[in-house]
Amino acid sequence: MNIPKTPTVPFRFPSTTPITHRKVAVIGAGAAGLVAARELRSEGHSVVVFEREKQIGGTWIYNPNTESDPLGVEPTRNIIHSSLYASLRTNLSREVMGFREYPFVAVDKGDRDPRRFPGHREVLEYLNDFMGEFELGGLVRFGTEVKHVGLMEGGKWKVRSRKRSDGGEDDDEVYDAVVVVNGHYTEPRIAEIPGIDMWPGKQIHSHNYRVPDPFRDQIVVLIGSSSSAVDISVEIAGVAKEVHISSRTAMDEAFGKLHRYNNIHLHSVIESVQQDGTVVFRDESAVCGDMIVHCTGYKYHFPFLKTNDIVTVDDNRVGPLYKHIFPPVLAPLLSFVGLPWKVAPFPLVEFQSKWIAGSLSGRISLPTPEEMMKDVEAFYASLEASGIPKRYTHKMGNYQFEYNDWLAAECGCPPSEEWRKEMYHATSKNKKARPETYRDEWEDQHLVEQAQKDFQKFLSKAGHSSCM
Repeated sequence: MNIPKTPTVPFRFPSTTPITHRKVAVIGAGAAGLVAARELRSEGHSVVVFEREKQIGGTWIYNPNTESDPLGVEPTRNIIHSSLYASLRTNLSREVMGFREYPFVAVDKGDRDPRRFPGHREVLEYLNDFMGEFELGGLVRFGTEVKHVGLMEGGKWKVRSRKRSDGGEDDDEVYDAVVVVNGHYTEPRIAEIPGIDMWPGKQIHSHNYRVPDPFRDQIVVLIGSSSSAVDISVEIAGVAKEVHISSRTAMDEAFGKLHRYNNIHLHSVIESVQQDGTVVFRDESAVCGDMIVHCTGYKYHFPFLKTNDIVTVDDNRVGPLYKHIFPPVLAPLLSFVGLPWKVAPFPLVEFQSKWIAGSLSGRISLPTPEEMMKDVEAFYASLEASGIPKRYTHKMGNYQFEYNDWLAAECGCPPSEEWRKEMYHATSKNKKARPETYRDEWEDQHLVEQAQKDFQKFLSKAGHSSCM
């Protein structure tokens, strides 16, 4: 699927107005929240980061526990923020994945993971290294949950928070601006399946998948074709009787038993399920299943944010947002970081954060609200004309580098390195050819060497926030 280009407005040179230093609340201390805090502070703003957990890392904090509702849809469930499974490794190389100004290089310590596609624990260690290098810990209020972010008269924001440990009273504060970076891997999207209310089997969303043991000797139907779906299906196949993958994107000629496995079968989408346990697929095949695993993605969810309906979430489109970041009538005093998906996440949020920080100070000029809204409407129209569903508004894929380079130009930074773009595409190609082994077998070593050479200028100047 090709994502259309975001229409652009004419380039605006940096503002000549005096630099403004603002009091900014950042909601979330995952990777995006940390880099946002760093860029905001570098721009001279006063920053407070609210983090509901006791440590930084967001979705990269592994929690072996799962929610009381395996599907993750019951409002009263015990919410687990992270969606990591125990065996998860990155699906991007550390060279592509890492922050541009703080490369994700292997660390020579006995307990660290030096692999090019490391496990989730190594990513969390990297984020802790990043926090320590730039001394961001003092900006974070750990164990503090944001209950309400509301627009006030005069354009200020009321932020109501509460310490989770003591169950004390709410604390109200006023901020000039708010940056929302609370992640989007907590509220599962569930496939709509005709007859599911009468189906006798069990269901689980991948959000609550940790290890394959509960699927032993079961006939499992897995919905999805993302990287996590591939990982989970292969892992479950090691203990299950059969695994049947329902994919919206698979070609007809690919249906049937996968040649690399004796017990993995590929099907089209589920047509219906029946009371006797049968799962019927659109390709007219059927299987009597014990469990359905929904690897069907997540919903954007901002229960604390009150904007008088200026910003809404409609079929997973957060909008209206200029360049996936600013609501035009509230810019730059409200912004979102990290909404785009199918991307190399850390470089993207680094560029977004630079743009937000510069816009808040007045060093970077934004278009008028009318110009921004016109751009948003043109982008939405291009999606509709291309037949792209609203729920894919923030899906980028290959378009991410054009987006990153546009942001870089607005911030006065150089574009993405060519090796990074080539390496991203090489990994995508390798993943299709070697879905089970691409993390350990590759043919782009020459690009790795280019990256390592390029990293030297950043490693020798760690702690500098200016573009280089």
